[in-house]
Parts: sequence; C-alpha cells; structure tokens
Amino acid sequence: MRSVNRRDFLGGVAGAAALFGARMAVAEPRLETTTIRVVEVPEICGATPMIVAQDLLKGEGFTDMRPVKRPTGLEGSNSVARGEADFNISAVHQLLTRIDAGEPIVLLAGVHVGCFELFGREGVRSLRDLKGKRVGVTTLGSGRHLFLASMVTHVGLDARRDIEWVDRPAAEAMRMFTRGEIDAFMGFPPEPQELRAKPIGHVVVNTTTDKPWSQYFCCEVVAHREFVRKYPVATKRALRALMKATTICGLEPERAIQARNDKGYTSGNEYALQAIKELPYARWREYNPEDTVRFYALRLHEAGLIKSSPKKILTQGTDWRFLDELKKELKG
Repeated sequence: MRSVNRRDFLGGVAGAAALFGARMAVAEPRLETTTIRVVEVPEICGATPMIVAQDLLKGEGFTDMRPVKRPTGLEGSNSVARGEADFNISAVHQLLTRIDAGEPIVLLAGVHVGCFELFGREGVRSLRDLKGKRVGVTTLGSGRHLFLASMVTHVGLDARRDIEWVDRPAAEAMRMFTRGEIDAFMGFPPEPQELRAKPIGHVVVNTTTDKPWSQYFCCEVVAHREFVRKYPVATKRALRALMKATTICGLEPERAIQARNDKGYTSGNEYALQAIKELPYARWREYNPEDTVRFYALRLHEAGLIKSSPKKILTQGTDWRFLDELKKELKG
C-alpha cells in the first residue's frame, strides 16, 4: 500500500463525500455546542469510522475536538454511559444490556454487519455442536460473549447451562484455541483474518455472510442521552460525520487504514486492512437499525441476559429521527 499523507487523506475524504452527495447545508441552525468528545479505541470495526470522522466533525463546525482514548470498546461504551464521552460506535449486544440496566445512553444508527466469526475444532461444525463444549471469549458480558449467547439461544441451546465459557484476554484465548485447549473461539478482527490465513480450525459461522446474522447490524452509534436532549443540532451534525466516515471506510479502505496508522493503530498489520475491506459498511443505508434492536433484544431476553422486552428497549434507548433525516440528505 502506498504511503498516504494527511493532505492526501483529507482530499480523499472530500472526494468520497462528494461521491454520495454529502454536503454542509448553508442554512442549517447554529450548533448549540462546538465541543464534542468521541471515543477512540484500538479496535477495528466500529472504531475505524470513529477515527475517520474526527476530521469530518471539524468540517461540521466542532472546533473543540476531544478524543477520549480507551483500551477497548467496552471501556469506550462505559465512558459514554458515565458521561465522560458523547459518542461511540459499539457492539449492539453490549448496548442493549446497558439500556436494560437503565444507563443514560441512546442508539442513533446502525453502522455495519459482521465483525465476529466463530471458529471451531473437530467436533464443532454448527452452533448446536457447542453444547457441552469449552468456548473462548474475552469477558462475560463482552460483545463476543453476548453475541454468541444470542446465537446459541436462537438455535435452542441454553447459553447459561449448555456451554462452558472460558473468559481470557483475546490473545490468550486464541492461543488456547490454537493448542486445542478449547473447542471454539469467537474471533474479532483481525483475529479471524489471521486464523483463516494460517489456517487454524475452521469457520463455523461468519456473521458478515451467514444468515440470519448478516441481516442485522453488529455495531451501532451510541450517544449520551443528555447530549442528544440538549444539543439536537449538534447530534445530527455529529451523526452525519459518522455516517460519512462509515461510507468512506467502505469506499476507500486504504485511506481508512492510513487514518488508523496516523493515530498509531494497526501499522503494518495486513489483516487489519483485510478486515476493513471485508466489512459491508454501506449497509447503514439499507438496513433498519430498529429491526436489529428488536431481533437481538428478544434473543438476549430469551437467554435471561436482559429483563426488558424489545418494545421497552426501543422506547427507552433509541432515537432514529436524525438517521431518518440523514438518509434523505445523503442519497448516494
């Protein structure tokens, strides 16, 4: 990949934005605030649009940009819930458990499907084969754990009793899978790309391509409820920058990875670029994020991982009005 400097990158951002008709409306209301705090984490899927969006947010009029750096997406979502950050992109399953717990967050839009891939060793060829098996995730309550719990619930297993969850740091869990010490591993980019290349184990489910998982968002935009309430104009402009950034990731993955490299993330990691190329970032236009919330909220409710009904989750923790407006404005 050729080297891309900051001027080239910003030029590419402008060019990509033009491809799908994105522009600042001259007659828009003034921002209620020009300060914005966005989460920045090393992860790839939802974190990359967050990084790409930082320059676009400046173009939307935010002059006081405050990246909130956290080591993981889970900690990033914690920051939004605690009021330490205003916006993040995170796994929808985690966010549903937070809404269920009454945390002051609001889902605003879907970003992409996919991310996770379930890898198995001999004897694990389907989700039902996980019954009685040792399965590696990072922590209980993480996106990996909650996503897979919803998946096995969908096929009739009891996520709390039928599976032995092995919670270890990602690198350790992956090594355990490589050595055959666990039967399955829920991979998150760039781990699936590496496991497929070596190859180690086999793919049981690829949520980017396998139905029904490929029909629903994996990650969604989340904001602090008070920011959305106090600053509706700023909320819409921030979401517009995030949706533009999401489209740029799909149109120009090399420039997106360069933005990550400029921040010190994933430099020299060939699997990171492959992961961004494989993710269908354009789906934010096509899919309905409400369908995703309803589908996974029901699965998590059936699994006993949340108490709220899908209707209650949608009422308390979502606001699609800004997305509806932007879909009309940003027609490709």
